[in-house]
Amino acid sequence: RVSSNRAAVRMLDIVGIPSVVSQAARLGLGRMPPVPALALGSGEVTLLSMTMAYAAFADQGRLHEPTFIRRVVGRDGRVLFESRPSPVPALADTTAFLLADMLADVVDEGTGSGVRRMGFTLPAAGKTGTTNDHRDAWFLGFTPALATGVWVGFDRPRTIVRNGYAGDLAVPLWTRFMQAATAAKKVLHENAVT
Repeated sequence: RVSSNRAAVRMLDIVGIPSVVSQAARLGLGRMPPVPALALGSGEVTLLSMTMAYAAFADQGRLHEPTFIRRVVGRDGRVLFESRPSPVPALADTTAFLLADMLADVVDEGTGSGVRRMGFTLPAAGKTGTTNDHRDAWFLGFTPALATGVWVGFDRPRTIVRNGYAGDLAVPLWTRFMQAATAAKKVLHENAVT
């Protein structure tokens, strides 16, 4: 398992820092620092905002605000409240498709391949992340219908475990959750999220 940041650094150089900062804001990631280290993850984000952004990759570039309460039903079965989110375009659908397709490789062959080794066969894509000194490990992944983020770490940052990479710590948690959450789906594995 090899993770190289060279491509991200090169892409930031080509696209330009202002464009990346602007796109991050459109994806709900807040204000990113306009510095070259942005390609290496120098900006701080929450797991919720990252999961929301990855969900846009799965949904043709449409950004959905998180919904914490979807519906409230009274004792008599009458719907008292129902959330009616309205997604907004955050990036071109072709860009979202290409991102999802590239991130499918992470699950199929890269640092997130533990998803497949654990038997998850639905179309899926995602990205692992491990911070310096192994203080944080995360995996953000999605199927065409569900995006989920997992973070492993401590409230007061310290090394989780020596050589604790996200592929070993966060990916198994994500996979077990997604296996349970999608148990009703009977879809064979495909190479790309569509």
